[in-house]
Amino acid sequence: MSIANNLLSLNNTLPENVKLVAVSKTKPKELLLEAYNAGQRVFGENRPQELQQKHNDLPKDIEWHFIGHPQSKQVKYFAPFVHLIHGVDSLKLLTVINKEALKNNRTINCLLQFHIASEETKFGLNLNEAKEILLSPEFKELKNIAIHGVMGMATYTDNEHQIKEEFKSLKQTFDNLKNEFYSDDESFREISMGMSGDYLLAINEGSTLIRVGSSIFGIRS
Repeated sequence: MSIANNLLSLNNTLPENVKLVAVSKTKPKELLLEAYNAGQRVFGENRPQELQQKHNDLPKDIEWHFIGHPQSKQVKYFAPFVHLIHGVDSLKLLTVINKEALKNNRTINCLLQFHIASEETKFGLNLNEAKEILLSPEFKELKNIAIHGVMGMATYTDNEHQIKEEFKSLKQTFDNLKNEFYSDDESFREISMGMSGDYLLAINEGSTLIRVGSSIFGIRS
Protein backbone atom coordinates (compact mmCIF):
# COMPACT_ATOMS: atom_id res chain seq x y z
CA MET A 1 0.00 0.00 0.00
CA SER A 2 1.05 3.59 -0.60
CA ILE A 3 1.79 6.07 2.16
CA ALA A 4 -1.42 7.94 1.23
CA ASN A 5 -3.47 4.73 1.58
CA ASN A 6 -1.74 3.85 4.84
CA LEU A 7 -2.61 7.27 6.26
CA LEU A 8 -6.20 7.01 5.08
CA SER A 9 -6.78 3.60 6.67
CA LEU A 10 -5.02 4.72 9.88
CA ASN A 11 -7.00 7.96 10.16
CA ASN A 12 -10.22 6.02 9.68
CA THR A 13 -9.53 4.25 13.00
CA LEU A 14 -8.94 7.45 14.99
CA PRO A 15 -11.50 9.39 17.04
CA GLU A 16 -11.65 13.15 16.44
CA ASN A 17 -9.82 14.00 19.67
CA VAL A 18 -6.73 11.93 18.80
CA LYS A 19 -3.86 13.49 16.83
CA LEU A 20 -1.58 11.34 14.67
CA VAL A 21 2.14 12.05 14.89
CA ALA A 22 3.79 10.47 11.86
CA VAL A 23 7.13 9.16 13.11
CA SER A 24 9.46 10.06 10.26
CA LYS A 25 12.88 9.58 11.90
CA THR A 26 15.48 8.11 9.50
CA LYS A 27 13.04 8.50 6.59
CA PRO A 28 14.12 10.51 3.52
CA LYS A 29 12.30 13.79 2.99
CA GLU A 30 10.73 12.44 -0.22
CA LEU A 31 8.64 10.05 1.89
CA LEU A 32 7.67 12.86 4.25
CA LEU A 33 6.53 14.88 1.25
CA GLU A 34 4.38 11.96 0.12
CA ALA A 35 2.70 11.97 3.52
CA TYR A 36 2.44 15.77 3.45
CA ASN A 37 0.79 15.68 0.03
CA ALA A 38 -1.70 13.16 1.44
CA GLY A 39 -2.67 15.70 4.11
CA GLN A 40 -0.39 14.78 7.05
CA ARG A 41 0.93 17.85 8.87
CA VAL A 42 2.34 16.49 12.15
CA PHE A 43 5.69 14.69 12.10
CA GLY A 44 7.89 13.27 14.87
CA GLU A 45 11.68 13.09 14.84
CA ASN A 46 14.28 12.06 17.43
CA ARG A 47 17.58 13.16 15.86
CA PRO A 48 18.10 16.89 16.44
CA GLN A 49 20.26 17.70 13.42
CA GLU A 50 18.15 15.56 11.10
CA LEU A 51 15.07 17.37 12.39
CA GLN A 52 16.72 20.75 11.81
CA GLN A 53 17.59 19.79 8.23
CA LYS A 54 14.09 18.52 7.47
CA HIS A 55 12.56 21.67 8.91
CA ASN A 56 14.79 23.74 6.62
CA ASP A 57 13.94 21.68 3.53
CA LEU A 58 10.23 20.95 3.93
CA PRO A 59 7.03 23.09 3.95
CA LYS A 60 6.78 25.54 6.82
CA ASP A 61 3.25 24.61 7.92
CA ILE A 62 4.51 21.27 9.27
CA GLU A 63 4.07 20.82 13.04
CA TRP A 64 7.31 19.21 14.27
CA HIS A 65 7.37 17.09 17.42
CA PHE A 66 10.60 15.97 19.07
CA ILE A 67 9.72 12.48 20.28
CA GLY A 68 13.04 11.27 21.63
CA HIS A 69 14.83 11.94 24.89
CA PRO A 70 16.82 15.10 24.08
CA GLN A 71 20.21 15.78 25.57
CA SER A 72 20.71 19.29 26.92
CA LYS A 73 23.26 20.19 24.25
CA GLN A 74 20.86 19.18 21.45
CA VAL A 75 17.92 21.44 22.31
CA LYS A 76 19.39 24.42 20.42
CA TYR A 77 18.95 22.63 17.09
CA PHE A 78 15.15 22.56 17.24
CA ALA A 79 14.30 25.25 19.81
CA PRO A 80 13.49 27.90 17.14
CA PHE A 81 10.61 25.93 15.62
CA VAL A 82 9.63 22.75 17.52
CA HIS A 83 5.93 22.55 18.39
CA LEU A 84 6.14 19.96 21.20
CA ILE A 85 8.89 18.05 23.02
CA HIS A 86 7.53 14.68 24.17
CA GLY A 87 10.28 13.34 26.39
CA VAL A 88 11.17 15.68 29.27
CA ASP A 89 12.06 13.99 32.54
CA SER A 90 14.16 16.40 34.61
CA LEU A 91 14.23 19.93 35.95
CA LYS A 92 17.69 20.32 34.43
CA LEU A 93 16.35 19.63 30.93
CA LEU A 94 13.36 21.94 31.46
CA THR A 95 15.79 24.70 32.48
CA VAL A 96 17.81 24.24 29.28
CA ILE A 97 14.65 24.24 27.13
CA ASN A 98 13.49 27.42 28.86
CA LYS A 99 16.87 29.09 28.19
CA GLU A 100 16.77 28.18 24.48
CA ALA A 101 13.13 29.28 24.22
CA LEU A 102 14.06 32.63 25.73
CA LYS A 103 16.87 33.06 23.16
CA ASN A 104 14.30 32.49 20.42
CA ASN A 105 11.68 34.73 22.02
CA ARG A 106 9.08 31.97 22.22
CA THR A 107 7.43 29.49 24.56
CA ILE A 108 8.19 25.81 24.00
CA ASN A 109 5.52 23.22 24.78
CA CYS A 110 6.64 20.09 26.64
CA LEU A 111 5.27 16.80 27.92
CA LEU A 112 6.57 15.21 31.10
CA GLN A 113 7.77 11.68 30.38
CA PHE A 114 6.83 8.95 32.85
CA HIS A 115 8.34 5.52 33.28
CA ILE A 116 5.38 3.14 32.93
CA ALA A 117 7.10 0.07 31.42
CA SER A 118 8.68 -2.89 33.17
CA GLU A 119 11.88 -2.36 31.14
CA GLU A 120 14.58 -0.50 33.03
CA THR A 121 16.04 0.88 29.78
CA LYS A 122 13.16 3.32 29.25
CA PHE A 123 13.39 6.86 30.60
CA GLY A 124 10.87 8.65 32.76
CA LEU A 125 9.72 10.15 36.03
CA ASN A 126 7.48 8.70 38.68
CA LEU A 127 4.59 10.75 40.06
CA ASN A 128 6.45 11.94 43.18
CA GLU A 129 9.42 13.12 41.13
CA ALA A 130 7.10 15.04 38.81
CA LYS A 131 5.35 16.73 41.72
CA GLU A 132 8.71 17.65 43.22
CA ILE A 133 9.63 19.41 39.97
CA LEU A 134 6.28 21.21 39.65
CA LEU A 135 6.41 22.42 43.26
CA SER A 136 10.01 23.60 43.11
CA PRO A 137 10.82 27.34 43.19
CA GLU A 138 13.16 26.78 40.21
CA PHE A 139 10.31 25.47 38.05
CA LYS A 140 8.12 28.45 38.90
CA GLU A 141 10.82 30.72 37.41
CA LEU A 142 10.64 29.01 34.00
CA LYS A 143 8.42 31.39 32.04
CA ASN A 144 9.21 30.19 28.50
CA ILE A 145 8.02 26.60 28.75
CA ALA A 146 4.48 25.26 28.92
CA ILE A 147 3.68 21.78 30.22
CA HIS A 148 0.90 20.40 28.01
CA GLY A 149 0.56 16.91 29.44
CA VAL A 150 2.29 13.57 29.85
CA MET A 151 4.01 10.93 27.76
CA GLY A 152 4.94 7.29 28.31
CA MET A 153 5.98 4.13 26.47
CA ALA A 154 4.55 0.74 27.34
CA THR A 155 6.61 -2.42 27.68
CA TYR A 156 7.52 -4.12 24.40
CA THR A 157 5.44 -7.25 24.90
CA ASP A 158 2.56 -9.25 23.39
CA ASN A 159 0.78 -9.18 26.77
CA GLU A 160 -2.14 -6.84 26.02
CA HIS A 161 -3.34 -6.85 29.63
CA GLN A 162 0.05 -5.55 30.79
CA ILE A 163 0.11 -2.86 28.10
CA LYS A 164 -3.42 -1.72 29.03
CA GLU A 165 -2.49 -1.52 32.71
CA GLU A 166 0.57 0.58 31.90
CA PHE A 167 -1.47 2.97 29.74
CA LYS A 168 -4.10 3.12 32.46
CA SER A 169 -1.41 4.12 34.98
CA LEU A 170 -0.29 7.00 32.72
CA LYS A 171 -3.89 8.23 32.43
CA GLN A 172 -4.15 8.16 36.24
CA THR A 173 -0.93 10.17 36.47
CA PHE A 174 -2.33 12.70 34.00
CA ASP A 175 -5.57 12.99 36.01
CA ASN A 176 -3.63 13.42 39.24
CA LEU A 177 -1.46 16.23 37.86
CA LYS A 178 -4.43 17.86 36.12
CA ASN A 179 -6.41 17.99 39.34
CA GLU A 180 -3.54 19.16 41.54
CA PHE A 181 -1.65 21.57 39.28
CA TYR A 182 -3.52 22.30 36.05
CA SER A 183 -7.24 22.23 36.80
CA ASP A 184 -7.69 25.72 35.28
CA ASP A 185 -5.27 25.22 32.40
CA GLU A 186 -6.98 24.03 29.22
CA SER A 187 -3.64 23.55 27.45
CA PHE A 188 -2.73 20.72 29.86
CA ARG A 189 -4.64 18.10 27.88
CA GLU A 190 -2.24 15.78 26.06
CA ILE A 191 -1.55 12.12 26.82
CA SER A 192 1.07 10.87 24.38
CA MET A 193 0.96 7.08 24.37
CA GLY A 194 0.57 4.39 21.75
CA MET A 195 2.62 3.40 18.71
CA SER A 196 2.05 1.27 15.61
CA GLY A 197 1.53 -1.95 17.55
CA ASP A 198 -0.56 -0.72 20.48
CA TYR A 199 -2.19 2.60 19.56
CA LEU A 200 -5.76 1.23 19.65
CA LEU A 201 -5.21 0.02 23.23
CA ALA A 202 -3.75 3.45 24.06
CA ILE A 203 -6.74 5.29 22.60
CA ASN A 204 -9.10 3.15 24.67
CA GLU A 205 -7.17 4.21 27.78
CA GLY A 206 -7.30 7.93 26.97
CA SER A 207 -4.46 8.74 24.57
CA THR A 208 -4.73 12.04 22.67
CA LEU A 209 -1.45 11.72 20.71
CA ILE A 210 -0.29 8.54 19.00
CA ARG A 211 3.17 8.11 17.49
CA VAL A 212 3.05 5.88 14.42
CA GLY A 213 5.87 5.21 11.97
CA SER A 214 6.05 1.72 10.46
CA SER A 215 2.31 1.53 9.73
CA ILE A 216 2.72 4.64 7.56
CA PHE A 217 6.21 4.46 6.09
CA GLY A 218 6.94 0.73 6.32
CA ILE A 219 9.51 -1.06 8.45
CA ARG A 220 12.42 1.12 9.51
CA SER A 221 15.49 0.75 7.31
